Amino acid sequence: MGSKYPVLPPNDIIRVLRKYSFEKVSQKGSHAKYKNNSEPVKIVIIPMHSEIQKGTLKSILLQADIDIDEFLRNL
Repeated sequence: MGSKYPVLPPNDIIRVLRKYSFEKVSQKGSHAKYKNNSEPVKIVIIPMHSEIQKGTLKSILLQADIDIDEFLRNL
């Protein structure tokens, strides 16, 4: 069985995060920091590489508290 997690460019992931009120707060080198102001505040780091690997996407969604199926529907 294959992974549900796709390999995506960072802009696709950021577009979905914005639907959940995440906004860019800073960037150091190739890593951008996004946070939302919900309670509790959630912060995710997005590596601005050409592609985000499956494991990294899984980690980002865990930190953002977004279910993979919900993420894919919003993609």
